[in-house]
Amino acid sequence: MLHLRLITPAEKTDDVVRLIEKTVGATHLVVMPGAARHPAGDVVMCDVAREAGDELIGALRKLDLDKTGSIAVENIDLSLSERADKAEDDAPGEGVDAVIWEHLTDATHEESTLSITYLAFLTLATMIAACGVVLDNAILIVGAMAVGPEFGPLAALSTAIVQRHPRLAVRSLIALLVGFAVAMAVTVGFTWFMDAVDLFHKSDLEGDRPNTAFVYAPDAFSFVVAVLAGIAGTLSLTSAKSGALVGVAISVTTVPAAANAAVALAYGDMSQTVGSTDQLLLNLLGIVLAGTLTLLFQKWLWRKRR
Repeated sequence: MLHLRLITPAEKTDDVVRLIEKTVGATHLVVMPGAARHPAGDVVMCDVAREAGDELIGALRKLDLDKTGSIAVENIDLSLSERADKAEDDAPGEGVDAVIWEHLTDATHEESTLSITYLAFLTLATMIAACGVVLDNAILIVGAMAVGPEFGPLAALSTAIVQRHPRLAVRSLIALLVGFAVAMAVTVGFTWFMDAVDLFHKSDLEGDRPNTAFVYAPDAFSFVVAVLAGIAGTLSLTSAKSGALVGVAISVTTVPAAANAAVALAYGDMSQTVGSTDQLLLNLLGIVLAGTLTLLFQKWLWRKRR
């Protein structure tokens, strides 16, 4: 269930109430006339089944409530109510399959912001992965994958394509391009420093690396895994099951490939630099393609069910 808290101008309250009352899956309607102060207006609250939430939110936006008042949406973790149970039963479809597009757009917009924190996490993840490729340590590689925040902009890019949101697409591309460029540049400097203090050696990079050689040797499986991870990650976001994102993060080799490219570039090994870059681009393409197709399928399936 979702909880909606609305601030409505007094002249629109009746329209909002009628809309909620007509929505199958909405219940627990509360109206508090004149309760809002900034902006001034009435406060309307209700609970709605997740599968009916996107339709109701869209209808409220058509009333310009997001401009003249306020629409706040929260997830309800526990609701002990026969009316709520009936509302969920009456609403078409299953809540776990429903996509709240406004929530998805807002969440991915935040995740695709080129912030200091985003750059720090991506840079640290790439530096950790650099240690992993030089030491041929799979544990460090997995840890770096989990730390990397790059799935946020990738999911935002898929959402922007499906929702035809060019600003979000540009924002996501900037976060990806600038983020990886900064992370790899810092990792090149980090490699030179580690080499200067005799902790990194070129021979380690070019020697046998049974645990990490895959990061600079892209193949068909690289693309297949990226596509599968993109599907899983998108489903995780749209169904609010964020726990699966950790598994998605450690399924793709974006950060390790960027790290290997940076270390190889620092040592002048262009063969590994090119191979790692190809691996990085292949994974990015697979995730975006899979995310976009998954969202399009979810959109089509939900419309068909309704």
